[in-house]
Amino acid sequence: MPDDPSPRPDSGQPAVYQIRVRGHLHDRWADWPSGLCITRDESGDTVLTVPVLDQAALHGLLRKLRDVGVPLVSINPAGSGQTGIPSSEENR
Repeated sequence: MPDDPSPRPDSGQPAVYQIRVRGHLHDRWADWPSGLCITRDESGDTVLTVPVLDQAALHGLLRKLRDVGVPLVSINPAGSGQTGIPSSEENR
């Protein structure tokens, strides 16, 4: 069976994704959604590490990024469970 990063319906654990976008996002993104961790790297990209309850929540976040014109670079599953990083922590 292939590794499936999405949570099982009965697991109760969110799936964690790392979403890489072009440019450095403003600090106000740290307030939405709950558990979001923003990491700005030296290449000029931002990596959003975020737990999502289901695919609909992931698509909602991607839609919000699209609506404000943020260029998407990649989306990678990072497993399930908590990120272990407070939402206000960021690297510059």
